[in-house]
Amino acid sequence: MVSNIERILILAKTYPSPSARYCETSCVAGLNDQGQLRRLYPVPFRLIEQGRQFQKWQWIKARVEKANKDHRPESFKILVDTIECGDVVPPTKGWTHRWPWLDQLPVFSNSADVEAQRQETGGTLALLRPKSITGLEVTPARSPDWTEEEKAKLVREQMQGRLFDEEEARRQVRSLRKIPFDFYYHYVCNTPAGDIGGKHKIVDWEVGALYWNCVQGHGDAWEGPFRAKLEKDLLAKDLMFLMGTVHRFPQQWLIVGLFYPPKRPLGSVPSQQPLF
Repeated sequence: MVSNIERILILAKTYPSPSARYCETSCVAGLNDQGQLRRLYPVPFRLIEQGRQFQKWQWIKARVEKANKDHRPESFKILVDTIECGDVVPPTKGWTHRWPWLDQLPVFSNSADVEAQRQETGGTLALLRPKSITGLEVTPARSPDWTEEEKAKLVREQMQGRLFDEEEARRQVRSLRKIPFDFYYHYVCNTPAGDIGGKHKIVDWEVGALYWNCVQGHGDAWEGPFRAKLEKDLLAKDLMFLMGTVHRFPQQWLIVGLFYPPKRPLGSVPSQQPLF
């Protein structure tokens, strides 16, 4: 398999969720310096956990090769021992340093167009800007803790590519707490036929970290500050979803990342070419 060294800007990290019906274990998404989207695996938890190793909006350099069992065009195997962490792109000056990278991606106004471009081009990562958010749904997970089957799957994931021996993989899984709730955004999008509603599950690692921070700071009253962040604070921003599909269910889309830059003045957004 041919491999290449690439510079990749990390855009999203998902919280591992092997028990969810449509979720894969984890996903790291990024954009290389040629403007091409990348889905990277296998990435150990210790490299994506809050406060560890590389972070969202950080450049990394690594050797990657096209995934041979995942035919989605963005999916690449990353050779973990080649990862070199670089600079973090700051959010200062109204996202002046980040916008040039986001502006390389087409922004869809509705999920139907996201799916249409997948069928047309095969693309399985896409940026969606909803017209408005109508609510956040919080539902209990089917099980509040990992089952033995789930733990075994997580251990196997950690051992992919011989990254760790079994003892180290089991230690990492023991330290990974399962989120006992599932989170969904309900939203409205523009279409030629008028406004339509949508609902997608949020699997962004940042949202999982927000949940644990709220639990730590507020105990059983965690939901109030959690909702305040996702239903109020982010809605004052230019909220966009990085959408991604599931390998085994190509028509199933998840919100794998959230972007929430400050809103730009009218007329300052670069024009984009029609997609179809």
